[in-house]
Amino acid sequence: MQDDGRFERIPQDCERRDEAEGCLLERASAVAQRVLEEIEALAGTTACKSVQLVRLKQWAQEQGCWFSDRSMFGDFIDRGSENEVYLSPNVQEIIKLNDFRYSDDNLTSFFERIKAHNRYFDACPYRMLGFSENRDGRVCAVLEQPFIAEARLATKEEIYDEFLRLGFRAVDGGEYYTNGVHDIFDAVDGNVLIDDEGHLFFIDTIIYTSDSGGYAKYQSLSPRHYRSTE
Repeated sequence: MQDDGRFERIPQDCERRDEAEGCLLERASAVAQRVLEEIEALAGTTACKSVQLVRLKQWAQEQGCWFSDRSMFGDFIDRGSENEVYLSPNVQEIIKLNDFRYSDDNLTSFFERIKAHNRYFDACPYRMLGFSENRDGRVCAVLEQPFIAEARLATKEEIYDEFLRLGFRAVDGGEYYTNGVHDIFDAVDGNVLIDDEGHLFFIDTIIYTSDSGGYAKYQSLSPRHYRSTE
């Protein structure tokens, strides 16, 4: 990666490849899927997360989409259960280093989640910039979202109404929302903003396919759930 003191969204050569071969998210997803298929064929298991991470790091370095210098992301502002969060130097984007915490034994659910988020919540979409290591040395996806400045925290009622509009229903008193295709967790007031015109911005939710046992997986992996049961 170039480092001239500014945040580079993606090197131009990598960006040109994206235009020719499809977006970076789709290409990275294809790399991870090939690893899954290889491991499943050889060993009869879908547990291949660590192998996928090694392969994705190597692939990102080859493609010029590996960030070795985290200072390029801007000012560190927060550490959540899965993300290191940075405010870009131009104060226009939020950069998240996602450590794949909510992917269990392989990365399939991560890529499905990001694609689903962008379909449902296109007012605050994710853009994959590449890969990096966080402060703990873990391989992470580098994700970008627009920085929403002029907004307040949405209320539980406002979030509920928006999900109804999107065709979802609440389960277990709003513990999560489902439309039969995807289950969405962590859509709480701290993760959803609303502006003066009533537009909602879902900035940080967890999404699983409805047939994947997502509720049990979420309960086993979420620190938020740990705290609520203590």
